[in-house]
Parts: sequence; C-alpha cells; structure tokens
Amino acid sequence: MPSREVTVAVLGASGAVGQQILRNLEERNFPVKELRPLASARSAGNTVKFRGEDVTIREATPEAFEGVDIALFSAGGGVSEKFAPEAVKRGAVVVDNTNAFRMDPEVPLVVPEVNRDEIDNHKGIIANPNCSTIQMVVALKPLYERFGFDRVIVSTYQAVSGSGAKAMEELTEQSRSLLEGTEPKKEIMPVGKLEKHYPIAFNAIPQCDVAEDNGFTLEEMKMVRETKKIFRDDAIGVTATCVRVPVLRGHSESLYVELGKDFDLEEVRQALREAEGIVLQDDIASQVYPMPLDAAGHDDVFVGRVRRDTVNPRGLNLWVVSDNLLKGAATNAVQIAEHLV
Repeated sequence: MPSREVTVAVLGASGAVGQQILRNLEERNFPVKELRPLASARSAGNTVKFRGEDVTIREATPEAFEGVDIALFSAGGGVSEKFAPEAVKRGAVVVDNTNAFRMDPEVPLVVPEVNRDEIDNHKGIIANPNCSTIQMVVALKPLYERFGFDRVIVSTYQAVSGSGAKAMEELTEQSRSLLEGTEPKKEIMPVGKLEKHYPIAFNAIPQCDVAEDNGFTLEEMKMVRETKKIFRDDAIGVTATCVRVPVLRGHSESLYVELGKDFDLEEVRQALREAEGIVLQDDIASQVYPMPLDAAGHDDVFVGRVRRDTVNPRGLNLWVVSDNLLKGAATNAVQIAEHLV
C-alpha cells in the first residue's frame, strides 16, 4: 500500500455495507489520515469503531465533504445522486456502490480484476457494479480472454443481506416463528416498498428488486447491462433469473456460458486457477465445491462444478459463490480506492 495518507468519507457508515467498508479499510491497512463516517440525521451522533477508537458519525451535508480525498458511498441511489456531485465539487473522488451512476457513459463501472484500467478514466465518480454482476464477471474474465463467449445464462441464489441488515433480522425472526409454530411477520421481502410481502424463511422468492416492463426485474437487467459495459462488448448475450433464498450472507450463481471456440476442460480449470481473485474448488467426486457458508468473510470469488454441457460441445457450466457484502460491495470499493491512492 502506498504511503500517501488520505481523508476518507464513508457515506452510509451505519448500514451493513458501510460497516463492512470500515472493517475493510482497517483490515487492509488503508492509508487513512482522517475518517469521516457520514449518515442521515437520524444516525448522526452515534459512533463507529475504527482502529480501536470510537469515531462520531456526522450528518451527511455538502459541507461534510470539504477536504475529503476519497468518498465511499453506500447509502442508496437517491442519496448518491444528491451528494456525489457535491463531493466531487469539493475535490473528492467518489466510489459509489449504488445503481445511480452505473450506466452513465461518463462514469467508469469497475471491477479491478476485470477492467482496472478504467479507474483512471474517471471524472470524479467511479461506480461499483451490482454485487451479482461483480462475482459473475470475475469468473467470466479468464474465459473471455482465452476463449471468448457468445452467450451467458445465469440463475442467482441471493442472500438476504443484499437487502440490508433488517432483511437479515427478518429471516432470523421468521425462522424462529415458523419453528415455534407462529405466524411470521412479513415486512421486507421481496422488496420493502412494494405492497405484497412474502416470508423468506424456508422459501425461495423469484424476485430481487422491482419488475421492469419486459418482465425481468431490475436486478436481472442490471446484470445484463452491466456485463456488456464492463466487457465493452454489446454483442454478449446475457439473460438472468435472480432468486432470493434463505441464506444470510453469500450469493451463489449457476452459470451457463457458450464459449467462442472449442475448449479442453483442464485448460478452463487452469485459466480459472491462475486468474486474479478466483479460488477454484472443483472436485465433485470428493464433494468439494463452493458454498456461501464457506465463502462468507472472504474477499475471493469461488468457482466450482466446472463441466461441459451435455448438448452443446462449447457450452460450459459453472457454480460461482462470493460474499456479497465483501467482494460484492465493500471489498470491490476499497480495491478501487487502493488504486486511486
């Protein structure tokens, strides 16, 4: 890590991703000269732990970004739209973890293992992709470089932490209620702001985020649009089905990829094994494969169940798992910040 110390603001410091960003900054020995945890007026005055000290959360205002070098945002799209331009105006570089700027052609959409060179093209704002997109493109990058591919079909099995700390609490409480034989409270899943809510405990809900006019959800279309932008390839065919499952932490994905040329399975495994940010766990005979319980707390993307399709000889099936709060959010943002310093 370079020795230049910087002033870092974390907007959304009281949320699940914000808390993880603080832990990442500390664990990765990021050169923080001054930390400014920011949140809404409701959370202002509370404290967060950083390097053994209590640091007071300040209310997010335009003036709070005076003197900030890097601002890590994770407080929702509307908040980012309001405060990112104010932070940039005051000299900060914003790494935004929301959907606010991802498809803006002026804003780089970055996964360092995939398109690190894009970081230097920023004009004050750099976007963190969607958590499901991040782990998928990390797994696809070595395949894209070596074989190319025409089509990707992905089904996700997403942890409730993708909807925040309250969703994690809801899963825990619903599980307890159902085991005790009482009616579970349903307030968040699948989308808090929608009229209908369903239990997530002992269930699977085929809706992550709101529906779009084409019958896909916003989460599914994020994966489509962001993948094309990250690889700078509009010809890639991507289709997604995103499902919420009763897992606290760690998204899983079933990937089907049609490669651009013939391949040897061992060559595929070697490409994955050598790729930055990937841990290959692929031995079905010994029951070795990625699982969210094992991935939780780790920064890597875990890949397994590597197998040729039984119909299309250029079809490849993969199972991809990653901690959605780490590589899917906080770690990716801090990696971008590390490049900036």
